[in-house]
Amino acid sequence: MFPRRRRSPNSTSFFTIRSVVKTLLLCTLVAHPNFTTAFNDTPVPFGSVFATDDPLTVGPNLTSGVIGNAQGLWASTGQDVLSLVVYWDFGFTQGKFNGSSFSVFSREPVTQPEHELAVVGGRGEFRMAKGFAKVKTYFADFSTADSILEFSVTLIHC
Repeated sequence: MFPRRRRSPNSTSFFTIRSVVKTLLLCTLVAHPNFTTAFNDTPVPFGSVFATDDPLTVGPNLTSGVIGNAQGLWASTGQDVLSLVVYWDFGFTQGKFNGSSFSVFSREPVTQPEHELAVVGGRGEFRMAKGFAKVKTYFADFSTADSILEFSVTLIHC
């Protein structure tokens, strides 16, 4: 028999900064439908897929200190209400979680100023993580798809 390892809870908070059309390119369109869809008049029409590499920062601006990045994909999936399905790997490059990451795969209702995302795994300090991320919109410009999001993450991991 293998000894049972105690699962330890962990909490952390940080910001992501996303820019789609400004000079700071952190997100790029990789696929889109070639016909008219819902939200066609926005930067994220239904069916669009984006690749992201957003910085994780201590505060709501880049000068507050970058502690990692959120790399992944998101797709515009809502036809009635603008929403995304996101896959992100939140990797830390500074501090006590340096070299560790956790993964999110969840529906993101971006028009809600506060919502939750599911944490589905991790590596390093977050090995076998499960949990949730409470997301609060600090800033959003839906005409450009630029945003600053505050994440408060609670994880249970080995």
